[in-house]
Amino acid sequence: MMLDFEEELKKFHPSLEVDEVEEAIYKHGLTDITDLLVEIEKDRKPQKAERNRGTEE
Repeated sequence: MMLDFEEELKKFHPSLEVDEVEEAIYKHGLTDITDLLVEIEKDRKPQKAERNRGTEE
């Protein structure tokens, strides 16, 4: 099967420049891996505190 380069060029959309990507991310409030890890750690801290209280008694 041969590629139809003219057809592929019609489908082409250029990628965003770095500053445009940054703006798009902040505008949409996307979550990154750091945000996810912070949330996971927040959820774990109360659980750790409860377990530690149980062993101190």
